Amino acid sequence: MLRLINGMTLVIATHNPGKVPEIAALLGENYRFVTAGELNLPEPDETEATFTGNAMLKARHAAALSSEVAIADDSGMSVAALDGAPGVFSARWAGPAKDFSIAMKKVETRLEEVGATDRSAWFTSALAVAWPDGPCVVVEGRVDGTLTFPPRGDRGFGYDPIFVPETGELTFGEMEPAAKDAISHRARAFARLRAALID
Repeated sequence: MLRLINGMTLVIATHNPGKVPEIAALLGENYRFVTAGELNLPEPDETEATFTGNAMLKARHAAALSSEVAIADDSGMSVAALDGAPGVFSARWAGPAKDFSIAMKKVETRLEEVGATDRSAWFTSALAVAWPDGPCVVVEGRVDGTLTFPPRGDRGFGYDPIFVPETGELTFGEMEPAAKDAISHRARAFARLRAALID
């Protein structure tokens, strides 16, 4: 049976050191975390058409190169009126500089271009844990909501300032981190991961 054992090393398949405290908070402090960036592992091209596919690709890549268990996430926002875009291209909409003010403006402009009145959207987080010898476990979490413009709040990251979850009135960008973490797509995915591999 596949399990995450206390004290084991987990490679987080990212070059963003900011992901470490977030994953540690959601998964627990019982592991030694190291990022793919710290290990100088190259980043794979995200060539899959789904969040699940990209998360598995990144986790398997890091596990194979590090010979350790690796965890990867792939997440983004999908807009109903834009046929699910930006979806797996959420980060790319922010351009090379990862400027999400550009990405949020692009969403607003696209909605205006298609004359959409539907503002429903959702965030998806796919989490994959891969072992160096092949097995891979993947789970997904989702939170639905509506878009609001102009952006509100400077907390969170990405598209958070334009997303109001269906359970409230504040955007993710306005919410206290703990309040967001209690309902976010990533928190829901981690709850499923914990149920599958830890609890």
